[in-house]
Amino acid sequence: MCLLLQCRRTIGAKTELTIRMFTGIIETLGRVEAIVKDLDNVHYTIASGISNELKIDQSVAHNGVCLTVVAVDAHTHTVTAIEETLSKTNLGRLEVGSSVNLERCMQMNGRLDGHIVQGHVDQTAVCIKKTELEGSWEYRFKYDVTGGNVTVEKGSVCVNGISLTVVHSEADEFSVFIIPYTHEHTNLNTVEEGSTVNLEFDIIGKYVARLLNR
Repeated sequence: MCLLLQCRRTIGAKTELTIRMFTGIIETLGRVEAIVKDLDNVHYTIASGISNELKIDQSVAHNGVCLTVVAVDAHTHTVTAIEETLSKTNLGRLEVGSSVNLERCMQMNGRLDGHIVQGHVDQTAVCIKKTELEGSWEYRFKYDVTGGNVTVEKGSVCVNGISLTVVHSEADEFSVFIIPYTHEHTNLNTVEEGSTVNLEFDIIGKYVARLLNR
């Protein structure tokens, strides 16, 4: 199955086709260095180990949210979130010093190690339980089902940009297990009961759910 996620952008009189796809495999953690409010927009300056490799106009997933790089320097990059993004994700809860999961777009000749992720957050969820097990962690999340989104056991879900497998699924809750590597190398180690996370549901499941609702 060949699946391309496409959008069009216009630069001057020229319109070009761009393809953006992520895998939910976090490359590195970034740290919020500055937050600047600009009318309804917010500019975030992030320090990370990949910031110096980024280019202006490049798309990078921040906690699973696809954002465009608008400025770069030797150690940081800046992205802008509009009001629509702030209202539907947890980016508005970021503070200076917050850690952010970062992933650059997938290279088309690379391996799809996670699952197909668009970087379009569907909604947020709240962590209602965190349990430390012997060598792993279980997180349980609760979300608003009025948007029509669903999870299925052994299916995929993206939490703060991380591709994870659903272990238990209920009408408005689901749980995932986290291995030590993921716990150490993503910002899930900062998620506690009451924390808000970003969710992007499986793209195939979203289309099936929409068709059934019709």
